Amino acid sequence: MTKSISAKELTKLVSAGKKIDLIDVRTPIEFREVHVTIARNEPLDQLDPQAVQAARNGSSQEPLYVICRSGSRGKQACEKFVAKGISNVINVEGGTMACVDAGIDVVRGKKAISLERQVRIAAGSFVFIGAALGFFVHPYWIGLSAFVGAGLVFAGVTDTCGMGMMLAKMPWNKVKGTSSSCSIAPGS
Repeated sequence: MTKSISAKELTKLVSAGKKIDLIDVRTPIEFREVHVTIARNEPLDQLDPQAVQAARNGSSQEPLYVICRSGSRGKQACEKFVAKGISNVINVEGGTMACVDAGIDVVRGKKAISLERQVRIAAGSFVFIGAALGFFVHPYWIGLSAFVGAGLVFAGVTDTCGMGMMLAKMPWNKVKGTSSSCSIAPGS
């Protein structure tokens, strides 16, 4: 079971001056748009729990807090850590959006289309195209819409999204000249 903390509780810890190790597992583009000031970016699709733990420089016994946009990818990241035997991880419920609402300091940058919106746009486009081709070209094209629909049901049931993972790897979801903080030399 994944441990969690509310955005308000996190805000209280930060306000009290407690040193928090917080990783944000969204794409670099989403991170650039808005992120909690103390967070560092470790994209979920590239997440290496052992490398993150090794880079913590002596604070590996302290909890590692994980955040995403709304909490789902953060939970997945926590599960990756637990699967590798690193259990002192805590998911921030409600993610960055809840932290913004709770008044925690954030950094705002260039606007971007969130990964969740990209999935909705892509899925909707495939369903529409499949239906249109099924009507105008051949009924077999309706299978495209059915395939996307089945994928969305699977994503809802398992709380994982294959389309989202593929979109996260697309060039428009990368930020030029950045890398994961684990590849930065210690003390940087």
